[in-house]
Amino acid sequence: MSVSHLRILSKAELDAALDELCALDSEMARLRAVAAEPPLRTLSADLAGLIWVVNSQMISVAAARAIHARLEAALGAIDHMRLSQAPDELFRAAGVSRGKLRTIRALCAAVDDGLDMAGLAGRDEEEARALLTAVPGIGPWTADVFLLFAHGRPDAFPGGDVAVQAALKQAFGLPARPDRLAAERMAERWRPLRGVAAQLLWAYYGAMRGAPDAVAAPVRPATVEEIL
Repeated sequence: MSVSHLRILSKAELDAALDELCALDSEMARLRAVAAEPPLRTLSADLAGLIWVVNSQMISVAAARAIHARLEAALGAIDHMRLSQAPDELFRAAGVSRGKLRTIRALCAAVDDGLDMAGLAGRDEEEARALLTAVPGIGPWTADVFLLFAHGRPDAFPGGDVAVQAALKQAFGLPARPDRLAAERMAERWRPLRGVAAQLLWAYYGAMRGAPDAVAAPVRPATVEEIL
């Protein structure tokens, strides 16, 4: 199976990919030695999974979970029909911001116009990423996190993530936290396992904070510009 079609869908597959990454780069083996083993994290590869990532933009994981849970409870289930038919007031009552509501409406419109969420899994990573980022409000971080955890794509790298950037700064002794583009340039050395590297960097970030379980998911982009 070619790497472009490889998917990480089990903990055993994640562990094997980490082994391969550490064989590729001894620096990553050094990080792995001091970090907790990254857990397998998954999202549903549908609108519900993507909207979970949207709800995570610019807020804490705990806040995102609370908002997502209220939205799911209010709708009964997060799917295209319910999202399309729900009034703005329902989203606002759940804590969804106006900007994120615009993104949800844009996603529903994109599905109406032919965006095939299920079909994304069969597309090459760059093509799937381009289709997602064509939707207003879906930027590189949102697309990459979704592709990484919903599809298990080992090379999807969310370079705009604060924790990834902080881990790169500390691990490689950088004078400042790299921005998204600088982080992506650094990650080129880990192709085709950049997403696996991101998961190890999240684990390293937690370990360096003295709380290896503190980062239960990506932290979020640092600025609005990294979302758009």
